[in-house]
Amino acid sequence: MTIPSELLGEAQQLQQQLHFHNHRYYVLDDPSIPDVEYDRMFRRLQELEQQYPELRSDDSPTQRVGGAALKQFDQVLHEMPMLSLDNAFSSEDMDSFEGRVRDRLGLADDQKITFSCEPKLDGIAISLLYENGVLVQGATRGDGTTGENITQNVKTIPTIPLKLTGQGYPDRLEVRGEIYMPKAGFDGLNEALLARGEKAFVNPRNAAAGSLRQLDSKVTASRPLEMCAYSVGIVEGGDLPDLHLDVLHRLGDWGFKVSAYLDKVEGSEGCQSYYQKMSQLRDGLPFEIDGLVFKVNSLEHQRALGFVSRAPRWAIAHKFPAQEEITLVKDVEFQVGRTGAITPVARLEPVFVGGVTVSNATLHNMDEVSRLGVMVGDSVVIRRAGDVIPQIVKVVTERRPADAQCIDIPQQCPVCHSAVERVQIVKRSKSGQQISEGAAYRCVGRLACDAQLQQAIIHFVSRRAMDIDGLGDKIVQQLVDNELIRSPADLYKLEVGQLEPLEGFAKLSAQNLVQSIDASRQPGLAQFVYALGIPDVGVETARVLAASLGSLAKIRSALPETLMWLPDIGREVALEIHNFFADQHNAEVIERLLAGGIQLSDETDLSAEFTASVSFAELIERMDISGVAKVGAEKIAAHFKTVEALLEADLAALDRVSRLSAKAINGVLDCLDSEAWKTRLVAIESQLIEYGMHWSCEQRVVDSGTIPLDGKTYVLTGTLEQLSRNQAKEHLQALGAKVAGSVSKKTDCVVAGPGAGSKLAKAESLGIPVLDENGLLALLAENGVDTAS
Repeated sequence: MTIPSELLGEAQQLQQQLHFHNHRYYVLDDPSIPDVEYDRMFRRLQELEQQYPELRSDDSPTQRVGGAALKQFDQVLHEMPMLSLDNAFSSEDMDSFEGRVRDRLGLADDQKITFSCEPKLDGIAISLLYENGVLVQGATRGDGTTGENITQNVKTIPTIPLKLTGQGYPDRLEVRGEIYMPKAGFDGLNEALLARGEKAFVNPRNAAAGSLRQLDSKVTASRPLEMCAYSVGIVEGGDLPDLHLDVLHRLGDWGFKVSAYLDKVEGSEGCQSYYQKMSQLRDGLPFEIDGLVFKVNSLEHQRALGFVSRAPRWAIAHKFPAQEEITLVKDVEFQVGRTGAITPVARLEPVFVGGVTVSNATLHNMDEVSRLGVMVGDSVVIRRAGDVIPQIVKVVTERRPADAQCIDIPQQCPVCHSAVERVQIVKRSKSGQQISEGAAYRCVGRLACDAQLQQAIIHFVSRRAMDIDGLGDKIVQQLVDNELIRSPADLYKLEVGQLEPLEGFAKLSAQNLVQSIDASRQPGLAQFVYALGIPDVGVETARVLAASLGSLAKIRSALPETLMWLPDIGREVALEIHNFFADQHNAEVIERLLAGGIQLSDETDLSAEFTASVSFAELIERMDISGVAKVGAEKIAAHFKTVEALLEADLAALDRVSRLSAKAINGVLDCLDSEAWKTRLVAIESQLIEYGMHWSCEQRVVDSGTIPLDGKTYVLTGTLEQLSRNQAKEHLQALGAKVAGSVSKKTDCVVAGPGAGSKLAKAESLGIPVLDENGLLALLAENGVDTAS
């Protein structure tokens, strides 16, 4: 499906902005915008990605929850992911939510759905793990998979029980809730801070986050924090009630604080009544809330509904309306992103909106500027509708001054002064190719532009890319500012003497960084491809390219049509990949990287995964022949059998194809009259033969010696001391194993570390082989996996 240019540009801007604000919110504890603004942007991106799945990449903010855990604390891998919630903003959204639930459960229109209701506290999500009734671990949500171990801090909060009260609780119980700061405590804390001449917190949520993430737990103990439980996670060795509200009441019996505003309603109408009631009570509540949470009350129904990638299907957060204010556009500046996209940003007369001072707002692109009709000097309505830079939603034209100035895209990049060009969108169809102008503008300087260079290097060295430890954002900025690097290839030429004069460096730290860079010279193919920063190519797409084609040379030379036969790679992504490698500047950088000592550690002549051949009919179907779809392509392929025979076809030969329509015949003849089309067809077939994907090629059989654990299912449980869970999982997957989250009769082996619980017990009861960590290391070593690297 071809993506409209304005929506493509909008989605790219949304992803970039959401990543930026995820980092500020979760990693820096310094959000620049309110939650409601973030919610709006996130919801819009979800809509775009649902409408156009090609926009969704593995590194899209929608595939993920929040940001990475802070390094000052030990990391905790959540056994059950801590997912986020989808949002509703209107009664229509709630009706749609109920409709989806009803459809999935197969309920009749007259069958009522019971929902639990509770306020959505504006704080920090927390996971508390109890074993035999004793608190053993407290962890933040982090990115939903990995959080921060803040056990000592949560023990200082009075509303968190150190030992459960009552009886009947499970042997192992994970309780989830929200840690927040009540309004009265927030006001008192700020008064004390100001009296000491210290900076006050902007709002209670920031105060809670800052208090909870103190390395010194005595500081946390001095802050007025509370915790309210809202769900459970892991439950082992015991049973809980069948209804969500009954579970919460049971938690109350065991010593947890639960919301005093819990309620139960039927249908979306009941949810709306609760929403209206809480809207009236909101300002008088002793704590901040940013919405309400509605959950299907039946746990049986919850299990039947399941989850999407980042959220449960059985719950939704109904957010309160965004807050709006009027302010003045003082200027518009243009920022340059990592991909070279030029983004207009409005500089505003600062205005305080709902606890946040707003001084800028993104205008997304020039199409948005035109749509709004905004000019410098205008009074505008800004809306807090998500946790990103606020949105200008309307121009108050009656207040426009006589000297208001139009906003024009700069002719030169504001960073490197290279030319600025408008993005061209190529639309291909059976009727031909159309080129239109996109919404975005880009600097043509590419890696010659410092703005793009710095972000490209930051991406290149990141953990999931080349994983160069010690190269943080500030160091990269110094290297770029001092012109020590002009491309990623220059990293591998850095010497200790060049680094020592930089701020924060001494001889030892300079030596350590050079050694860290040297240690990255043998990346995996997928790791290297991802590190290049190809637009729309995330971790999973890079893995598909590496596993399917096997070598960098094949990926670099692959035609878009070849790439489109790979799993989950559509036309637009295929074009991005092909165009990236076809670009001369990119090719030069890659050659310099390879010449500088980069050696890909896992290249193969044959792919590990993509073993199926492309049929002749499939090739014909994708050759954009007017009037020829799947059935027609199959008829043409069956009749001519080879590309050579098809290229020699004339009207008489096509007339002999059984039941081929006149429209299809004319379409084929038109293509055969085009030298470009015939050249393209021959080139594609030639590459299919070269890559072993041609219908005449024998289907490849994967050598089991190269993937010795192919078809085996492993489960990891307990604590691994020499490897992280992720490292162990990646090593096993590299050997062909599937790594599952639970033990079943289909499990081939369980790797159990200290603290292994019910999974180990189940494995033993089923007679499944069990390895300790030393056994796992021995298995990996036997199969050539170097766990020390």
